[in-house]
Amino acid sequence: MLREKIQAETVTAMKAKDKERTAALRLIGAKIKDRDIELRTSDKKPEDDELVTDVLLKMAKQRRESIEMYEDGGRTELADKEKAELAVIEEFLPKQMSEDETRAAIAAIKAELGAEGMKDMGRVMGELKSRHGATLDMSKASGLVKEALS
Repeated sequence: MLREKIQAETVTAMKAKDKERTAALRLIGAKIKDRDIELRTSDKKPEDDELVTDVLLKMAKQRRESIEMYEDGGRTELADKEKAELAVIEEFLPKQMSEDETRAAIAAIKAELGAEGMKDMGRVMGELKSRHGATLDMSKASGLVKEALS
């Protein structure tokens, strides 16, 4: 479903002669194909939308890191290009949880697991990722989990 939507958007962007959007959508398609090739030999294959969402999350994370590095280095034109790609990628991602929603989810999991200290961080993070992985920026969530467990 998500894969087909991305392909349809690529065709629409090509017809509209929107070069930047077309390039970003083709990049997404290429990354999804790369993942398909990686998984050919794998025994367990994830559901298709789950696979596409995972690829998109990784691409978004890479773009955010690149934007930060380019802005720190004073390369605003490259940062703007990455921001444009990030905007296209985020169109296909599920709505991300707010900080308050993330804190509430962490508190619920912490109470459910009986987590008390930093030794339980792995369990809490694992459960958080399995329940909310697609709607959560795990790098931000990591800091919030540390804060909740200390």
